[in-house]
Order: sequence, then C-alpha cells, then structure tokens
Amino acid sequence: RRGGERGEMVRHVTKITSLSRSEVKQVLALAGSMKARPADFGRDLERKSLLMLFEKPSLRTRVSLEVGMTQLGGHAIPYMTGDSPIGKKETYEDTAAVLSRMADAVTARVKSRDQVVGLARTATIPIINALDDFAHPMQMLADMLTMAEHCRGSFDADLDGLVVAFVGDLENNVTYDLMRSAALMGMTIHLAGPPSCTIEAEVLAECADLAPDAVQRFETAEAAVAGADVVYADSWMSYGIDAQARAARFDALLPFQVTTDLMRLAKPGAKFMNCLPAMRGEEQTADVIDGPQSIVFDQAENRLHAQKALLSLLIHGTVA
Repeated sequence: RRGGERGEMVRHVTKITSLSRSEVKQVLALAGSMKARPADFGRDLERKSLLMLFEKPSLRTRVSLEVGMTQLGGHAIPYMTGDSPIGKKETYEDTAAVLSRMADAVTARVKSRDQVVGLARTATIPIINALDDFAHPMQMLADMLTMAEHCRGSFDADLDGLVVAFVGDLENNVTYDLMRSAALMGMTIHLAGPPSCTIEAEVLAECADLAPDAVQRFETAEAAVAGADVVYADSWMSYGIDAQARAARFDALLPFQVTTDLMRLAKPGAKFMNCLPAMRGEEQTADVIDGPQSIVFDQAENRLHAQKALLSLLIHGTVA
C-alpha cells in the first residue's frame, strides 16, 4: 500500500468523522496558515496529481480543488462519470487499483455513498468524499474554519460551546455532517424542519455515541434559532428534485425560511451561513444573505484553504 510519502496506512475521508477531533484541528490550523501565507506552500504538492471524479454538477468543488492543487504546485484532473458511473462499467476494486497506480489522491462527488465506500475499500491512495448522499466532509472543514475565524477569532480555536441552528431540509448530506461535526467538536446543533423530514437512524446513533446532547430537534425555526451563534441554511431544491414536487416542497419548507426577523432571535452578532448555491426568496431572504451578518462568501472561499490543507496532510501521510 502506498499510504502517503511516509509509508503509513492510507487514510480515506468518507464523512467528517473519518477524522478525529485532533485531526480536524490539525487540518484547520494548517488551512489557516495556508490562507495567511499561501506563497509558503507553493511547492507543497509538487509533482502530485489529484483525480477529481464528478457525477454531480459542481462549481465551488471543482474550482477550489483545481485552483488549490495548482497553488500547491500539483495538478488536478477532472473526470466526468455521467456516462460511465463508478462501479458500473467495472468493479470498484478494479477502478481503485488502477487509480492507485496513477494518481496520488481521488476526490469523488457522486450520487451514492456506495460509490465512495466502494472505492475506499481497496484503494491505496486517499479517497475523499467531495459529496454524496450521506456526507459532505470537505464542506464541513470549510464551515468549521469559517466558524473559528468569525466566531472565535482564530483559525485553530476550539469550537466547544458554539450553538449552530440549521433550519430547512433535514434529510441531506450537509445536515448529517453538520450533526456529526457538532458532536465531534463540542458544539450543539439545533435542528428545525418539516415533520416529514426523517433523519437516518445511523446518523442519530453515531452522534449520540459521540456526544449525547449535541443534537437537538425543535418543532419551529424560532425555537431552534433562539440564542444561536450561527444560523445555517441550505438549498431547498437540490439537484434532482422533480419539477412537480417543487411547489409542495416549497410550501412545506417556507415556515423554516431564514428572515431578518428570525435572525433577531439569535445571539447579537450571530452569523448567517449557507454552503451555496443559494436562492434568495427560498431558504433565506435577500436581506439576510446580502446583509451584514452573512459570511457566505468567506465560507465559500474557505473551501479552497481547507481542502488544500486536507489534501496536503493526506497525500503526505501526516494527518495524525
């Protein structure tokens, strides 16, 4: 097994809890250094190649990974899998074996968790989940970097005690990994969404094992947001939502829209986050996302810095 430059066992990141608390802090600290002094890391991944697999459309993921590898002196190769889904034309094991002999790491933005897990099962280079139906760990690292930066004043600060309110659709990869992030890093997450939203039992059980009181669900957005440090929203109409279902979905989610009035219930100075893309008039109003409490574009930029740090540590085999 290649397992990084130092010969350690290879590490994969399929969800945010693939990393320990101390490893997350290690990534965030390095990301902060890379953001502050990018020129210092210009040859960090020289002659290294990242293969980026895309089954789902992407803007921030592709640009941040490709720019990040270039800034670190490496090379990123985008490969669209729409006509040849991973695990269909050949086995996961065969694909992983070939990629492990050519690339130094793989990111996969796909529709199913089975694809990420299938590649990671036998690959001897890092496999990193760039989004599936179960988790979004690269987004989580950027989110926590942003929370540390804006709520704690330091990239490597502890996030213990921070209260994050997520309102909207609770059955998605971002919600699930935010829950895991809170349980892992000592935060509390308040959830509010339509009663029809059913969170997967596996996610609830994992969070309860990490921190029994980290995840709290409320019936209303107002109750969830009260006293929060961060208010977080995500797209209501993700890729693949049937056009006929959009109207009913909008009506069900409208009570959980983030408005200026809702933000007033959070702590003074609370921040608004959205992992983007965002639709003004849906998950939040324009005055919220374009207002002074919004940090969504710092959050988007931090995808670049957090992913550079993660790739560096995984490829060099120094995450510990």
